[in-house]
Amino acid sequence: MVQYQQTLDRTFGALSDPSRRAILERLGVGRAPISELAELLGITLTGTKKHVQILEAAGLVTTEKVGRTRYCRLGPRGLEDELGWIETYRRQLDERLDRFGELLAHRKGQMT
Repeated sequence: MVQYQQTLDRTFGALSDPSRRAILERLGVGRAPISELAELLGITLTGTKKHVQILEAAGLVTTEKVGRTRYCRLGPRGLEDELGWIETYRRQLDERLDRFGELLAHRKGQMT
């Protein structure tokens, strides 16, 4: 459970930043050099590398060096664990809303 929680924390932390989400969106089209990602974000190479490292630690991005250029691509890890976690809470919310709806209907029936 601890490892699972750490994975969720790392992934949601990585996804919490709009620059990192923009990187993932761009990499959805195909691999890109870090310099292109920096230009897209309008930030320094150093700043972009830090964002990429966070995404890499979460398993969402992989990098490879070809000559003097470091290329990024989407990582092999999907978001199945995160989707499962979200789905659990979505179901709980749906159940609560259903019970709330039943309560309102019951109270409305008592008022008439």
